[in-house]
Amino acid sequence: MTPPCRLSKSAFTGHSGPIIMAGAMSAILKLFQDRPVIRFDPGQVIIQQGAAIDCLYFLIEGDVEILKDDVRVATAAQPGIVFGEMAVLLDNKSATTVRALKACAFYRVEDPREFLKASPEACLHVCDLLALRLDSLSRYLHDVKHQFDGHEHIHMVDKVIDTLLHRHPHERVRPKASTIDHGQLPD
Repeated sequence: MTPPCRLSKSAFTGHSGPIIMAGAMSAILKLFQDRPVIRFDPGQVIIQQGAAIDCLYFLIEGDVEILKDDVRVATAAQPGIVFGEMAVLLDNKSATTVRALKACAFYRVEDPREFLKASPEACLHVCDLLALRLDSLSRYLHDVKHQFDGHEHIHMVDKVIDTLLHRHPHERVRPKASTIDHGQLPD
């Protein structure tokens, strides 16, 4: 079995070096200082797979594991990493469970869509993290394809990738033209 990945500074590297440095990850936490701090003990679930999500959790300190169908797929301990963003942005239920491995503290951000609209810096931070995760997944799929090159089952990976690339997105609400043209958020 392939060991789970560790979402840390080393996971956020590209061909030319680190994309997001540890300082940038923890610096984003200054945006949330007025938000409630939620604490979890080891073993406590922060987000349950299949649950509706109405907030974002930004890790201040601690270690968590990310599980899909009770299988650990990753761990994370980097201050500033966010959880719940995919469910919020896709208006879905959580696809994974996030559980504390050590005592954890998070900033909890209620009404996350409005918060992200009002805070370009936080929105860009979430975009950066999503892009890094997508890049890691792409690299992983590339490695899998090379490992199984010449095996007849490799075509299954191509079918999965094709399905993912051609899924129709959920209906999205576009920003007002004035927001796009002027780069300003509406009041």
